[in-house]
Amino acid sequence: MKKSLIVTFCVALVVTLVLIYVIPGKNNQTAAEPAAVSVSEPVSDVPEDIKGKYTPLQSGGQEETLSFETAVFDIEFTTKGAGITALRLKNHYDANGKPVDFVFRGPHDNPAYLMYWGDDLGDAVLDIFSYKVYGDRVVFTNDYKADNGKTFTVTKTFEFRNSDYLMKVSVDISGEGVTDGEYAYTLAYEPQVGPAFESLSNNRYEYRTFYLGLLNDKGKVKRSTIRLTDGFFFTTRQSKWISLTGKYFMMIAAPEDGSVAYKYSARTGVGELSQNNSVFISVPSESADGSKTFYFYCGPQLKSYLGSYYNGSDNEWGIKNLNLDDAMESGSLLGWLENLLKLGLKMFYSIIPNYGVAIILLTILIKILTWPIQSKSMTSSQKMTALSPMMEEIKKKYPNNQQKQNAEIQKLYQEYGISPMSGCTPILLQFLQFPILFAFYGLLNRHFELRGAMFIPGWINDLSIPETVATLPFRLPLLGNQIHILPFLYVATTVLTMLYTQKSNGMDGSKQAGGWFLTWGMPVMFLFILYSAPSGLFVYWVTQGLLGALQQYVMNIKKKKQGPVTLTKVKGRK
Repeated sequence: MKKSLIVTFCVALVVTLVLIYVIPGKNNQTAAEPAAVSVSEPVSDVPEDIKGKYTPLQSGGQEETLSFETAVFDIEFTTKGAGITALRLKNHYDANGKPVDFVFRGPHDNPAYLMYWGDDLGDAVLDIFSYKVYGDRVVFTNDYKADNGKTFTVTKTFEFRNSDYLMKVSVDISGEGVTDGEYAYTLAYEPQVGPAFESLSNNRYEYRTFYLGLLNDKGKVKRSTIRLTDGFFFTTRQSKWISLTGKYFMMIAAPEDGSVAYKYSARTGVGELSQNNSVFISVPSESADGSKTFYFYCGPQLKSYLGSYYNGSDNEWGIKNLNLDDAMESGSLLGWLENLLKLGLKMFYSIIPNYGVAIILLTILIKILTWPIQSKSMTSSQKMTALSPMMEEIKKKYPNNQQKQNAEIQKLYQEYGISPMSGCTPILLQFLQFPILFAFYGLLNRHFELRGAMFIPGWINDLSIPETVATLPFRLPLLGNQIHILPFLYVATTVLTMLYTQKSNGMDGSKQAGGWFLTWGMPVMFLFILYSAPSGLFVYWVTQGLLGALQQYVMNIKKKKQGPVTLTKVKGRK
């Protein structure tokens, strides 16, 4: 087998690993720039406990739950701490067909939107609050007495708009206030954002990422990524918003007053979840008196929603210049190609409303568009094969004179009108396939409409995740305990295409140096690398392999009927 093909596939493997693990949106994570944000070292201990500093004046009372609905939310409040125990997205469903619960917590974990006194994260405020509902507002109140005898009232208000994923949370401290310490209180979103998961590997398929929308001296927002495995991240740098982002959904907090401190907690093996990712907003004591407003976006990662807060007429709140779409996962270097593929998918989906069928039709269209290059590649390869005996004669004639060999071979190329670069056409063609593959990969990981998109009921129920036909009670090496069929179909179609290609070129891959590795080794390597890739990616890849094998089979039959390629000398050349 030609060394050039070996080099091609090896380079392709390296490029695949780089583009899949490094370049695409989520995976291109860097720590926040030291010049842009004040960062404390991750710590395992929280500030000293100040439990008992403030005593609720409302004694006794039982915990109550309150249900509240909008067009997009189904919410469960608790009077214990005035928090939210469930925030279900009515229009988006999990793998079990139930609405996605955006507050992902264990049975004994804290609700979301609790308060902590000061910036102490050791003990949440879990006192019983009284509440009243006023149309689109739910208001919780409680009275407190400090150790110094001063009293104050805490009022926490949740306000909604019927069809908006943005909610308004206001905390009002009235009376003599909370003034002791650097921070008056902390508002928390914890312990985790949904959808639910059994384990979070923080890889390209499922993850949680924390972003800061930092404000520069000119008032412009610069997104900074915080990468933290375990511990706390802390900053007092003024930011427009903070976000906790998953693959398809995101929580964004946008305090109306930017003079707050942020903490981000990423903890594994703590609490009842396999991983906690929590956001804390601490309000300085000097600015705590009166009402503080925080906007929280809890919903799908879609520009149609997130981009609506630039113009007040585009959202139900009338909010302007809140650039929440800057918190969205960025595309890869091939974002332009992703957009083209997305247009193609939507076009075919409008004809046949099945994204699996749309992927197949788009793959066929790509094959048709690249057919002229592939046909020319095959013809060039056949001509080079026919020329090989003459080239071998030249090498035998001038065994010790490389310069003479090159000169004579060049004359041979000119005599029969063959470009020496034609031998690179198959290599070029292989590289042309990879950008499309990478773009499909990015598209399937970021195109929200593909979430939950069914192809074949009972088998491929969601094109954005691997199709699982069985779950074993034990783990297989490198594969895990889930059995997927599509990766093995990919190996079969790839091997079939390689065998047909080798037959067309008169080669036996099993007998030539490196041939076995290229025929079987490479597909098997990709099997392990992409075993848990979205099923939609394999639908594309398997379809591409079947079309390639069919194309090569037809070309082989055509070649057999036409007989060996006859080389014709170019007129006027000897």
